[in-house]
Amino acid sequence: MKKKPTKFDFWYAVSNTEIVSMPTRTIETFGATLLNYHMISELMDSVDKVRVREGRIQAYRPQILTPDSYEQDMLEGFGEEAEKYVDWMNQNRVDMRVLQYGFKIRKEQFSEEIISDSLTAVTERVKEDINDRDDQFSAVVVGVDEPWEVCLVKLMIEVVKTSIPSNIADMEKKNLFGSTDGVPNVLHKEIEAAFSATAKNPALVGKLAAKLEHHGLFNQYEDRFFTLVRSRD
Repeated sequence: MKKKPTKFDFWYAVSNTEIVSMPTRTIETFGATLLNYHMISELMDSVDKVRVREGRIQAYRPQILTPDSYEQDMLEGFGEEAEKYVDWMNQNRVDMRVLQYGFKIRKEQFSEEIISDSLTAVTERVKEDINDRDDQFSAVVVGVDEPWEVCLVKLMIEVVKTSIPSNIADMEKKNLFGSTDGVPNVLHKEIEAAFSATAKNPALVGKLAAKLEHHGLFNQYEDRFFTLVRSRD
């Protein structure tokens, strides 16, 4: 049984996380990916009591972030310690490839149960169950009972690392790392899509303006923006 820390923090969770089984499929480059996690941990104050948490993590399609949008949130629905872990990675520039994708994760369809058995025995049974189902999007993680969400963040970082080569190759084929008139191609595509959506739905004009301002491109698109606004009058 793991020694209970005097203070819960993300480093305690990170150093006590073992990814037993990774998904065999990588994150989709141009669509969302649903991953099934099985998070196993010993109860701190009990012997041979093991908690098994199961749920799904939705990884949104990888995004290439421009510098001014770098500080966007990576997590949805995760706790404070998980956010601190991500902040630390940001500040210390750990594997910047992960952050360049604007990776976002959120918990969903969560369930848990407590099993009276050893950690090793429970882990082996969960692994066998995953193998029998041949679930290519499942992962098994052994970690701490609190703050357990940090263990999932560590899992997703490893999943992203394994996905990067294929994601980059897919993006390069579509020339998404280049730029047009000083605007990154990936951002150019987003802005074009925003203009098209606003042309169909004038209620989106505020979001379009905010997007242009956020990326410091309002002046560049100013004439086109006001032409679109006047056309809806």
